[in-house]
Amino acid sequence: MKWFLRSAFGLVSIALLSACATFSPYDEAPAVTVTSFGMAPAGTSSGPVFRVGLRVTNPNRIELPLVGMSYRVDLQGQRLLTGAASDLPIVPAYGSAEFSVDLSPDLLGGLRLIGDLMANPSNTFDYRFAARLDVGGWLPNIRVEEAGQLSGLNAGTADRLLE
Repeated sequence: MKWFLRSAFGLVSIALLSACATFSPYDEAPAVTVTSFGMAPAGTSSGPVFRVGLRVTNPNRIELPLVGMSYRVDLQGQRLLTGAASDLPIVPAYGSAEFSVDLSPDLLGGLRLIGDLMANPSNTFDYRFAARLDVGGWLPNIRVEEAGQLSGLNAGTADRLLE
């Protein structure tokens, strides 16, 4: 009988914990869009740092209290830029908030990308932006991802962009 009660208690506990893990008051994932991109002012970093302006739009009826955020940009399947930020604004219900974050290049990912492009030149590039939004407390993280293709880029276009 004790074995049965312990087993039943264990199953109920697991069911309750898994139900809490999937609970989220957010009906829809927020949208994250890039509003600007440029070099960050020179600081203490040993390498280049890019500053990216982001807009987070909250389509839900409750505010989104961002505690932190991690993000990455992949190009042609290679991790190119990564970053994390804290002290972010509260995104109001049915509203948006804009802020800037810093991204650092991934040297090895960049080298792999250059090797891939030299082996297989292309005029189209697959990109992926992924972010994990931490809203704190017991709520699960919100994952946002956008992927697509950039086309019409070639060596001449890249040279003009770098001028």
